[in-house]
Amino acid sequence: MSIVNVNVAGGSYPIHIAPNILQQLATSVPENASSIVLITNSTVMPLYGDVAKKSLAVCAKPLHVLELHDGEAFKTQETLNTIYTFLLSKKVDRKAIIVALGGGVIGDISGYAAATYMRGVRFIQVPTTLLAQVDSSVGGKTAVNHPLGKNMIGAFYQPIAVDIDVNVLKTLPPREISAGLAEVIKYGMILDADFFTWCEENVEKLKALDAEAISYAIHRSCELKAYVVGEDEKETGLRAILNLGHTFGHAIETALGYGEWLHGEAVGCGMVQAAELSAQTLGLPREDVERIRNLVKAIGCPTQAPNLGTNKWIELMQIDKKAEGGKIKFVLLPKIGEAIVRTVPSEDLGIALSKTVKA
Repeated sequence: MSIVNVNVAGGSYPIHIAPNILQQLATSVPENASSIVLITNSTVMPLYGDVAKKSLAVCAKPLHVLELHDGEAFKTQETLNTIYTFLLSKKVDRKAIIVALGGGVIGDISGYAAATYMRGVRFIQVPTTLLAQVDSSVGGKTAVNHPLGKNMIGAFYQPIAVDIDVNVLKTLPPREISAGLAEVIKYGMILDADFFTWCEENVEKLKALDAEAISYAIHRSCELKAYVVGEDEKETGLRAILNLGHTFGHAIETALGYGEWLHGEAVGCGMVQAAELSAQTLGLPREDVERIRNLVKAIGCPTQAPNLGTNKWIELMQIDKKAEGGKIKFVLLPKIGEAIVRTVPSEDLGIALSKTVKA
């Protein structure tokens, strides 16, 4: 087992990374837990529900299981209210532990429920998609979507542990692996040029879920995210760089409808768009833009965005959480391995869109 520690004011906690960690979930549950609430979805439940329940049963605490619908389309206030109703009907108190077993949607919505139910109960992230393992389960961002914007209603609320079982990735479809790898290569783009090069050299192993390669990729991604979150828990500065590609990507998801493109697919495409904008605004070398485009393509993510119309693009990006006073801020790359956040001239944005949007 490898361990990455996250150290933040909101609560320090370990990320455990190992095969078969689902069989050891009880070790992350505090002894003073009054009960355990396992929240999962209709896709994960048939695959890993029994294993998780058997593992948590070792705690000898009352165990309640809530199975939700699967998909980004259900990351809503309506689903959140379903969770509240379940918790209240089971008389769950403030010493309970919520265990989020699933991908980013389950982790985000369960975490937000944990943050707000009785003003906060403890929760554990057990991410089952690659994207959730390397990104959304780490750092305490919890949220639900609104029809006008993704993740616009939420809270910063840290888990007490993140348990990552690398073996669960074997049941993911290739499209989900591609989506997760987009977030992996993001860390190289913004923080670690050597890791980006390693991803280029090992892309086929990563897509094939080679045990050694994927374990290292998860560990290094979590290390890099833990560093950023430790420096800036609530995204007042440095943490914003983790949103590389997300300003474009969230616009795609919102415009097309949540779930049409996977989050990682939209982010992957958005990173290509951010690279083009970086070339236009900061002079990122064309060679680096093409390296980014080629790697995004190699992992299996789209590199051309849907044609939403310039006005629609701008309208959607103005809703982005980094926007201030209607001005859109973008994460840009002076070079691979380094990122900054800034506004850009509208003509530069127009040129970048023209190069990355389908005709």
